[in-house]
Amino acid sequence: MEEQKIKTKFKILKNKISPFILRSLKGMAFKHMTDIQAAVLPKALQGLDVVATAKTGSGKTIAFLIPAIEQVMKCTEESIRGTQCIIISPTRELAMQTYSVMKELLSGHEDITSSLVIGGESRKKQCSELSRGVNIVVATPGRLFDHMRTKEFDYRNVRCLVLDEADKIFQYGFEEDLKQIISRLPKNRQTMLFSATHSETTEALIKSAMKEDVQIINTDEDNVKATVDGLKQGYVIIQTELRMWWLHKLLKKTRKQKVMVFFSSCKSAEFHYKFFSNYCEASVLCIHGKMSQGDRTEMISNFYNAQKGALFCTDLAARGLDIPAVDWIVQFDPPSDTNEYVHRVGRTARGLGAAGNAVLLLRPEEKEFIVHLEEAKVFLDKYETWGNYSNLQPMLDEALKNEHFRQLAIEAYEGYIRAFEVKKLKNVFNLLTMDLDAVARSFGLKEKPDVDVRVGFSKKHRPRKRIAAMLADAATTKRGKR
Repeated sequence: MEEQKIKTKFKILKNKISPFILRSLKGMAFKHMTDIQAAVLPKALQGLDVVATAKTGSGKTIAFLIPAIEQVMKCTEESIRGTQCIIISPTRELAMQTYSVMKELLSGHEDITSSLVIGGESRKKQCSELSRGVNIVVATPGRLFDHMRTKEFDYRNVRCLVLDEADKIFQYGFEEDLKQIISRLPKNRQTMLFSATHSETTEALIKSAMKEDVQIINTDEDNVKATVDGLKQGYVIIQTELRMWWLHKLLKKTRKQKVMVFFSSCKSAEFHYKFFSNYCEASVLCIHGKMSQGDRTEMISNFYNAQKGALFCTDLAARGLDIPAVDWIVQFDPPSDTNEYVHRVGRTARGLGAAGNAVLLLRPEEKEFIVHLEEAKVFLDKYETWGNYSNLQPMLDEALKNEHFRQLAIEAYEGYIRAFEVKKLKNVFNLLTMDLDAVARSFGLKEKPDVDVRVGFSKKHRPRKRIAAMLADAATTKRGKR
């Protein structure tokens, strides 16, 4: 029998961290460290720069919060004024969650002040808090940089910078903001960079933001799997037209469980949410990036506290969110790449000994994605499809009589198509070989909408593509006249 690995207890840090943190950890029922916590904490508590890569759900938040708080404790003892620690997250939801965990850790120490600085909330209120010199700021990059350009925010004495989900900060378009933020902060600081996956963007960040003697920690190096042991995962191959019918049956089978369903676009998530909640009487919530911050917060809170039901979401919910007891992750639309797959399934089976399920839905043309997942150390079982489904077309026909809903269906179809522009594996997710009529039928539409598809061009290249298309059309017209 394989010898079971002995877990390190937090109490071995008794003389290295403040007593109130140990009390808070005990109150939060944290007795043993996870692998990433055991590897990071001894080095981070020495004030060293750290780059840590570990599976999502492995406890990275506690691993950086404890040394960050300890840095602030030293500053307060030295009577250093202004903000001493900044924690940057790529999304508002992840920032809010980090802030919530931090408040729990600080529950036994009221002297340390903090502020949550994210978009969608009152700038005036945030400015007022920052002007008082809060010790710790948890923020999204855009709003943080806004405040750094004001006189009220004193960040001259920042001793600790944390970049959480660092690769995603760049992917979400905050590259320039982050460069400006880093350039304005004091050089004499500790920097900690955390992510579930390693990429070229994290390499660039390491060079620009960290000291030369940075500590590189990867708890997955000797692991043959990129996902946690408690996760049972598989895939289903299904005809395009039957995708929604399949989802309908899955929601019926899991109606007593907690399910997250991932879509590739905001409009697609909204369309399916409207249909299943209004016409199928399903217990469904929805969150995506085009909702107001108040609605997003309410939806996440409702799903967090729910015992069962489904959350229809985009990749906005794929990073860092620690929602309790999620039973199933359903990837209704495939992710943009293998890294995003890992982050999505990381919403279940979180923590020591936890279990969860995940299923990936693929069209027959997309089955080669499984090969790419295996190359990334992600291994899925093949699940068989069910023999029969409820015919949703009559309900869809009735719903599409509503002009607003019909327009939403068209926009959802367009969003689904547009999402293929960011998918990296063009040999697998190929618009040129896609049956767009079948895709339209999967949204209940009898005919394919007229959507201007720019295959293989990113947004910055679209003007060039349009000019090329116009020249080609002109050439065709000229030949026809001849």
